[in-house]
Amino acid sequence: MNYRRHRVRVETQRHRIEGVIQLPDSGFRSRTTDFLNAHESDFIALTDVTLTDLAGGESEHHAFVAVSARQIVLVAELESLGMVRKEQGPRRVSDAATG
Repeated sequence: MNYRRHRVRVETQRHRIEGVIQLPDSGFRSRTTDFLNAHESDFIALTDVTLTDLAGGESEHHAFVAVSARQIVLVAELESLGMVRKEQGPRRVSDAATG
C-alpha cells in the first residue's frame, strides 16, 4: 500500500504541534480532513514532532507524538513530503486452518 506524507501544523487549546502525518495515497481517508473526521475519537500519530506550549517556554522535539483528535482545534498542511511504499507483512495462518 502507498502512503503520502505531509508536514502539518496542529493546534490544540494549549499546544502548537508541527510534525509528519501519513495518509493513504488514494481512496477513503486520503485527504487530511477525511482522515481526521474518520478518527475523531482516536489519536492521530505524528512523527518528527516539534511541540510548543502556547503559553510560552522552550519547544521540544519528539520522534513520535499521539494527539487526541478531540483536542485538535486547527490543522494546516505545510508541505508534501512525497510517497512511501509500505510492504505488507506475512499473513498469519489461523490455528483452525492448520488443523
